[in-house]
Amino acid sequence: MIDSFKGKYYFLSNFYESPVTYDGVTYKNNEAAFQAQKTFDLDRRKEFADLDPYNAKRKGRRLNLRYDWEEVKFDIMYQICKLKFTQNPELGKMLLATGEQDLIEGNTWGDMIWGQVNGKGQNNLGKILMRVRDEIKEQE
Repeated sequence: MIDSFKGKYYFLSNFYESPVTYDGVTYKNNEAAFQAQKTFDLDRRKEFADLDPYNAKRKGRRLNLRYDWEEVKFDIMYQICKLKFTQNPELGKMLLATGEQDLIEGNTWGDMIWGQVNGKGQNNLGKILMRVRDEIKEQE
């Protein structure tokens, strides 16, 4: 089991600097790509393209959320994660190298939606990454 996305497994984190092109815009990292999708305004989305993950998260918290955000956020995260590991083949290989291990985004900042804290939480990011890993494996 991989229970945190730090150290040698930092590449699994959305804060890992790796370009991803989503909906016609290339972002420096998954966090920026994800936060940008909180708005329908393409010009606002482009403002996230060159942001580091910390500033992207901060800026995303200040956006007025699109009306359907709660319904679409998990699918958008899946799409962005899939692109990260398919547009960057070396990262795809690293994801495959995690084998069948459970991927858990263990954290100390209280995120029990995308990860887990002290073994409790939904771990949606970990589940998405395992799904992407399985899909990449099937394609090879």
